[in-house]
Amino acid sequence: MNRWVAGARPRTLPAAVVPVLVGSGLAAGDDRFVGWRAACALAVALALQVGTNYANDYSDGVRGTDDVRVGPVRLVAAGLAAPASVKWAAFASFAVAAAIGLVLAAAVSWWLVPVGAACVAAGWLYTGGPRPYGYSGLGEVFVFVFFGLVATAGTAYVQEARLTTAMVVAGVPVGLLAAALLVVNNLRDIPTDAAAGKRTLAVRLGDDATRALYVALAVGAFAIGAFATAVPASLFTLLVLPFAVPPSRRVLQGAKGPALIGVLQATARLQLLFGVVLAGALWAS
Repeated sequence: MNRWVAGARPRTLPAAVVPVLVGSGLAAGDDRFVGWRAACALAVALALQVGTNYANDYSDGVRGTDDVRVGPVRLVAAGLAAPASVKWAAFASFAVAAAIGLVLAAAVSWWLVPVGAACVAAGWLYTGGPRPYGYSGLGEVFVFVFFGLVATAGTAYVQEARLTTAMVVAGVPVGLLAAALLVVNNLRDIPTDAAAGKRTLAVRLGDDATRALYVALAVGAFAIGAFATAVPASLFTLLVLPFAVPPSRRVLQGAKGPALIGVLQATARLQLLFGVVLAGALWAS
Protein backbone atom coordinates (compact mmCIF):
# COMPACT_ATOMS: atom_id res chain seq x y z
CA MET A 1 0.00 0.00 0.00
CA ASN A 2 1.22 3.51 -0.79
CA ARG A 3 2.75 5.05 2.33
CA TRP A 4 0.59 8.18 2.12
CA VAL A 5 -2.58 6.11 1.78
CA ALA A 6 -1.48 4.01 4.76
CA GLY A 7 -0.67 7.20 6.69
CA ALA A 8 -4.18 8.49 6.05
CA ARG A 9 -5.44 5.43 8.00
CA PRO A 10 -8.28 4.39 5.67
CA ARG A 11 -9.69 1.99 8.27
CA THR A 12 -10.70 5.00 10.39
CA LEU A 13 -12.78 6.55 7.62
CA PRO A 14 -16.11 4.97 8.64
CA ALA A 15 -16.04 7.47 11.51
CA ALA A 16 -16.34 10.20 8.87
CA VAL A 17 -18.79 8.40 6.57
CA VAL A 18 -21.38 7.26 9.12
CA PRO A 19 -22.49 10.69 10.44
CA VAL A 20 -22.98 11.89 6.87
CA LEU A 21 -25.09 8.83 6.07
CA VAL A 22 -27.24 9.32 9.17
CA GLY A 23 -27.57 13.08 8.68
CA SER A 24 -28.56 12.55 5.06
CA GLY A 25 -31.06 9.90 6.15
CA LEU A 26 -32.66 12.50 8.41
CA ALA A 27 -32.86 15.02 5.57
CA ALA A 28 -34.32 12.44 3.21
CA GLY A 29 -36.92 11.45 5.80
CA ASP A 30 -37.97 15.10 5.94
CA ASP A 31 -38.11 15.24 2.11
CA ARG A 32 -35.26 17.78 2.11
CA PHE A 33 -32.37 15.68 0.82
CA VAL A 34 -30.01 17.69 -1.40
CA GLY A 35 -27.53 15.44 -3.17
CA TRP A 36 -24.74 17.89 -3.89
CA ARG A 37 -24.79 19.25 -0.35
CA ALA A 38 -24.64 15.72 1.08
CA ALA A 39 -21.68 14.99 -1.21
CA CYS A 40 -19.93 18.15 -0.03
CA ALA A 41 -20.58 17.23 3.61
CA LEU A 42 -19.02 13.81 2.96
CA ALA A 43 -15.97 15.37 1.33
CA VAL A 44 -15.54 17.75 4.28
CA ALA A 45 -15.85 14.92 6.81
CA LEU A 46 -13.34 12.72 4.98
CA ALA A 47 -10.85 15.56 4.55
CA LEU A 48 -11.12 16.44 8.25
CA GLN A 49 -10.58 12.80 9.23
CA VAL A 50 -7.55 12.41 6.98
CA GLY A 51 -6.16 15.76 8.12
CA THR A 52 -6.57 14.75 11.76
CA ASN A 53 -4.82 11.44 11.08
CA TYR A 54 -1.84 13.17 9.44
CA ALA A 55 -1.74 15.78 12.20
CA ASN A 56 -1.73 13.03 14.83
CA ASP A 57 1.05 11.23 12.95
CA TYR A 58 3.14 14.40 12.81
CA SER A 59 2.61 15.57 16.39
CA ASP A 60 3.07 12.18 18.02
CA GLY A 61 6.02 11.50 15.75
CA VAL A 62 7.98 14.63 16.65
CA ARG A 63 7.20 14.09 20.34
CA GLY A 64 8.48 10.53 20.18
CA THR A 65 5.19 9.06 21.39
CA ASP A 66 4.98 6.66 18.43
CA ASP A 67 8.57 5.39 18.61
CA VAL A 68 7.32 2.02 19.88
CA ARG A 69 3.99 0.99 18.36
CA VAL A 70 1.80 -2.08 18.14
CA GLY A 71 -0.72 -0.65 15.70
CA PRO A 72 -0.53 0.45 12.07
CA VAL A 73 2.63 2.13 10.84
CA ARG A 74 3.16 5.85 11.36
CA LEU A 75 4.95 7.90 8.73
CA VAL A 76 7.08 10.09 10.99
CA ALA A 77 7.91 7.53 13.66
CA ALA A 78 8.83 4.91 11.07
CA GLY A 79 10.95 7.35 9.07
CA LEU A 80 8.78 6.90 5.96
CA ALA A 81 8.26 10.64 5.48
CA ALA A 82 9.82 13.83 6.76
CA PRO A 83 7.90 15.47 9.61
CA ALA A 84 7.45 18.67 7.60
CA SER A 85 5.91 16.72 4.72
CA VAL A 86 3.39 15.03 7.01
CA LYS A 87 2.53 18.37 8.62
CA TRP A 88 1.86 19.91 5.22
CA ALA A 89 -0.25 16.89 4.23
CA ALA A 90 -2.38 17.62 7.30
CA PHE A 91 -2.62 21.30 6.37
CA ALA A 92 -3.55 20.40 2.78
CA SER A 93 -6.32 18.08 3.97
CA PHE A 94 -7.69 20.75 6.30
CA ALA A 95 -7.53 23.27 3.44
CA VAL A 96 -9.63 20.96 1.24
CA ALA A 97 -12.19 20.66 4.04
CA ALA A 98 -12.21 24.44 4.51
CA ALA A 99 -12.64 25.17 0.79
CA ILE A 100 -15.59 22.81 0.40
CA GLY A 101 -17.01 24.01 3.69
CA LEU A 102 -16.98 27.58 2.39
CA VAL A 103 -19.08 26.46 -0.59
CA LEU A 104 -21.66 25.04 1.82
CA ALA A 105 -21.51 28.16 3.99
CA ALA A 106 -22.17 30.37 0.96
CA ALA A 107 -25.16 28.21 0.01
CA VAL A 108 -26.64 27.72 3.49
CA SER A 109 -25.32 29.98 6.25
CA TRP A 110 -22.10 31.75 7.14
CA TRP A 111 -22.53 30.44 10.67
CA LEU A 112 -20.97 27.27 9.30
CA VAL A 113 -17.60 29.05 9.13
CA PRO A 114 -16.92 29.16 12.89
CA VAL A 115 -18.20 25.59 13.21
CA GLY A 116 -15.78 24.50 10.51
CA ALA A 117 -12.93 26.39 12.15
CA ALA A 118 -13.68 24.61 15.42
CA CYS A 119 -13.56 21.25 13.62
CA VAL A 120 -10.15 22.03 12.12
CA ALA A 121 -8.84 23.25 15.47
CA ALA A 122 -10.10 20.08 17.16
CA GLY A 123 -8.34 17.96 14.54
CA TRP A 124 -5.00 19.72 14.99
CA LEU A 125 -5.09 20.14 18.76
CA TYR A 126 -5.90 16.49 19.46
CA THR A 127 -2.17 15.79 19.66
CA GLY A 128 -0.80 19.13 18.45
CA GLY A 129 -0.13 22.45 20.12
CA PRO A 130 1.38 23.09 23.54
CA ARG A 131 -1.42 21.32 25.46
CA PRO A 132 -2.95 18.58 23.29
CA TYR A 133 -6.28 17.49 24.69
CA GLY A 134 -5.67 13.90 23.57
CA TYR A 135 -2.87 13.77 26.12
CA SER A 136 -5.25 14.88 28.86
CA GLY A 137 -7.89 12.17 28.50
CA LEU A 138 -10.37 14.28 26.53
CA GLY A 139 -10.02 12.61 23.14
CA GLU A 140 -13.20 10.55 23.43
CA VAL A 141 -15.24 13.60 24.44
CA PHE A 142 -14.13 15.55 21.39
CA VAL A 143 -14.67 12.57 19.08
CA PHE A 144 -18.19 12.16 20.44
CA VAL A 145 -18.93 15.86 19.89
CA PHE A 146 -17.33 16.40 16.49
CA PHE A 147 -17.72 12.99 14.81
CA GLY A 148 -21.10 12.42 16.41
CA LEU A 149 -23.20 15.46 17.22
CA VAL A 150 -21.59 18.08 14.98
CA ALA A 151 -21.05 15.89 11.90
CA THR A 152 -24.50 14.27 12.01
CA ALA A 153 -26.52 17.37 12.83
CA GLY A 154 -24.32 19.45 10.53
CA THR A 155 -24.94 17.16 7.57
CA ALA A 156 -28.70 17.37 8.10
CA TYR A 157 -28.49 21.13 8.68
CA VAL A 158 -26.72 21.94 5.41
CA GLN A 159 -29.54 20.18 3.56
CA GLU A 160 -32.51 21.39 5.60
CA ALA A 161 -31.20 24.82 6.67
CA ARG A 162 -32.59 24.24 10.15
CA LEU A 163 -31.49 22.48 13.35
CA THR A 164 -33.86 20.11 15.14
CA THR A 165 -33.72 18.00 18.26
CA ALA A 166 -33.92 14.85 16.12
CA MET A 167 -30.68 15.80 14.38
CA VAL A 168 -28.84 16.06 17.68
CA VAL A 169 -30.35 12.86 19.09
CA ALA A 170 -29.38 10.92 15.97
CA GLY A 171 -25.82 12.09 16.45
CA VAL A 172 -25.58 10.52 19.90
CA PRO A 173 -25.29 6.82 18.89
CA VAL A 174 -23.02 7.81 16.03
CA GLY A 175 -20.74 9.64 18.46
CA LEU A 176 -20.77 6.75 20.94
CA LEU A 177 -19.52 4.31 18.30
CA ALA A 178 -16.90 6.79 17.11
CA ALA A 179 -15.72 7.12 20.70
CA ALA A 180 -15.66 3.30 20.99
CA LEU A 181 -13.18 3.24 18.09
CA LEU A 182 -10.87 5.57 19.94
CA VAL A 183 -11.31 3.70 23.22
CA VAL A 184 -10.17 0.40 21.74
CA ASN A 185 -7.30 2.13 19.95
CA ASN A 186 -6.15 3.69 23.22
CA LEU A 187 -6.71 0.43 25.11
CA ARG A 188 -4.21 -1.21 22.79
CA ASP A 189 -1.71 1.61 23.37
CA ILE A 190 -1.95 1.86 27.19
CA PRO A 191 1.58 0.50 27.83
CA THR A 192 3.33 2.69 25.24
CA ASP A 193 1.21 5.79 25.93
CA ALA A 194 1.82 5.53 29.68
CA ALA A 195 5.56 5.17 29.10
CA ALA A 196 5.54 8.23 26.81
CA GLY A 197 3.55 10.35 29.28
CA LYS A 198 0.45 10.39 27.07
CA ARG A 199 -2.39 10.41 29.61
CA THR A 200 -5.25 9.22 27.45
CA LEU A 201 -8.57 8.31 29.03
CA ALA A 202 -7.54 4.65 28.81
CA VAL A 203 -4.31 5.36 30.70
CA ARG A 204 -6.23 7.29 33.34
CA LEU A 205 -8.97 4.68 33.78
CA GLY A 206 -6.75 1.64 33.60
CA ASP A 207 -7.16 -1.59 31.64
CA ASP A 208 -10.28 -3.09 33.26
CA ALA A 209 -12.36 0.09 33.33
CA THR A 210 -11.43 0.90 29.73
CA ARG A 211 -12.66 -2.51 28.61
CA ALA A 212 -15.96 -1.94 30.42
CA LEU A 213 -16.25 1.51 28.84
CA TYR A 214 -15.86 0.06 25.35
CA VAL A 215 -18.77 -2.33 25.88
CA ALA A 216 -20.88 0.41 27.47
CA LEU A 217 -20.37 2.68 24.47
CA ALA A 218 -21.28 -0.06 22.00
CA VAL A 219 -24.40 -1.14 23.91
CA GLY A 220 -25.39 2.47 24.58
CA ALA A 221 -25.26 3.26 20.86
CA PHE A 222 -27.81 0.54 20.10
CA ALA A 223 -30.06 1.49 23.01
CA ILE A 224 -30.23 5.12 21.89
CA GLY A 225 -30.28 4.37 18.17
CA ALA A 226 -33.16 1.93 18.49
CA PHE A 227 -35.34 3.63 21.10
CA ALA A 228 -34.52 7.35 21.40
CA THR A 229 -34.83 8.51 17.81
CA ALA A 230 -38.65 8.34 17.91
CA VAL A 231 -38.62 6.50 14.57
CA PRO A 232 -40.13 3.00 14.83
CA ALA A 233 -38.01 1.72 11.93
CA SER A 234 -34.86 2.46 13.94
CA LEU A 235 -35.55 -0.77 15.82
CA PHE A 236 -34.01 -2.44 12.78
CA THR A 237 -30.63 -1.29 14.08
CA LEU A 238 -30.95 -4.10 16.63
CA LEU A 239 -30.37 -6.50 13.72
CA VAL A 240 -26.79 -5.26 13.71
CA LEU A 241 -26.32 -5.90 17.44
CA PRO A 242 -24.91 -9.44 16.94
CA PHE A 243 -21.95 -7.86 15.16
CA ALA A 244 -21.09 -6.11 18.42
CA VAL A 245 -20.76 -9.41 20.28
CA PRO A 246 -17.43 -10.74 18.91
CA PRO A 247 -15.38 -7.55 19.48
CA SER A 248 -16.99 -7.00 22.89
CA ARG A 249 -16.24 -10.57 23.91
CA ARG A 250 -12.61 -10.26 22.82
CA VAL A 251 -12.23 -7.02 24.76
CA LEU A 252 -13.80 -8.48 27.91
CA GLN A 253 -11.68 -11.62 27.60
CA GLY A 254 -8.54 -9.52 27.80
CA ALA A 255 -7.28 -9.22 24.22
CA LYS A 256 -4.10 -7.17 24.10
CA GLY A 257 -1.65 -5.68 21.61
CA PRO A 258 -2.00 -7.00 18.05
CA ALA A 259 -5.21 -8.86 18.95
CA LEU A 260 -6.91 -5.50 19.48
CA ILE A 261 -6.17 -4.46 15.89
CA GLY A 262 -8.81 -6.99 14.83
CA VAL A 263 -11.19 -5.54 17.41
CA LEU A 264 -10.60 -2.08 15.95
CA GLN A 265 -11.43 -3.34 12.47
CA ALA A 266 -14.55 -5.12 13.74
CA THR A 267 -15.66 -1.94 15.50
CA ALA A 268 -15.27 0.07 12.31
CA ARG A 269 -17.41 -2.48 10.44
CA LEU A 270 -19.97 -2.39 13.25
CA GLN A 271 -20.17 1.39 13.06
CA LEU A 272 -20.61 1.33 9.30
CA LEU A 273 -23.34 -1.31 9.39
CA PHE A 274 -25.12 0.52 12.19
CA GLY A 275 -24.94 3.79 10.26
CA VAL A 276 -26.32 2.28 7.06
CA VAL A 277 -29.28 0.70 8.87
CA LEU A 278 -30.04 3.80 10.94
CA ALA A 279 -29.79 6.05 7.88
CA GLY A 280 -32.18 3.75 5.99
CA ALA A 281 -34.62 3.78 8.91
CA LEU A 282 -34.59 7.57 9.10
CA TRP A 283 -34.95 7.82 5.32
CA ALA A 284 -38.01 5.58 5.39
CA SER A 285 -39.67 7.40 8.29
